[in-house]
Amino acid sequence: MFLPSTLILNSGLASGLIFALKESNMAGKIIVVILFVGSMMVWSIMVTKWRELNQADRVSRRFLSAYRKEAHPVALFLKRSKYDASPLYVVYEKTCLALGSALESRGADPDDLFMGAVGGTEGSRLEELHVGAIRNVAERNVADEALLLEDNMGLLATSTTTAPFLGLLGTVWGVMESFAGMANTGGALISAVAPGISGALLTTVVGLLVALPSAIGYNMLSDHIRKMTVMMDNFSQELVSDMERHYRQ
Repeated sequence: MFLPSTLILNSGLASGLIFALKESNMAGKIIVVILFVGSMMVWSIMVTKWRELNQADRVSRRFLSAYRKEAHPVALFLKRSKYDASPLYVVYEKTCLALGSALESRGADPDDLFMGAVGGTEGSRLEELHVGAIRNVAERNVADEALLLEDNMGLLATSTTTAPFLGLLGTVWGVMESFAGMANTGGALISAVAPGISGALLTTVVGLLVALPSAIGYNMLSDHIRKMTVMMDNFSQELVSDMERHYRQ
């Protein structure tokens, strides 16, 4: 019974990696273990962050759709509608609270939030100073939510840049030991130095196997975060404009 060529290739590759690991020096083995642990952390971060961003995007689009169906900008806030997984909703909720504080400072009743400038009391109308303060609150919360979305992205960036150099360190170290062994024994047979060099090169291979997925994942996640940040920024401007239209004199 013949094994498929791919199975033979995979088994040969695996046996080659095991052989190289056995022949590598202690420093090389330690570096491989560090890279292996780092790889597990990187994959955990990427999977978790991808799920988090996908959920935030899905809930944010549902929130935007509900918001734009309402005639009044604070309708969802007063209805106690919740979209907790959406960073847009967090910006919306904090901005509505800032609006309520501004109106209360002018002596308005909380019930006047629905009335706005048209037909409302004098206290339910905002001046430019209050609109500017509300805009600052919205922009500040957009920045805060963007920072939360970027949480742990620094670890991915560090893994992308550090893993290849860590692998290269193990390779250079191993090659130096192999040549030092040649100098001590006085022999230069390829059969004598090949195992050591093979073990030394293993760290570079492992380093690249960690760095490549990290680089791809980092770029994809960064693009997703950038789109979410632009969405939050656009929504904050839309929200403040709607509030200004309803509550300005």
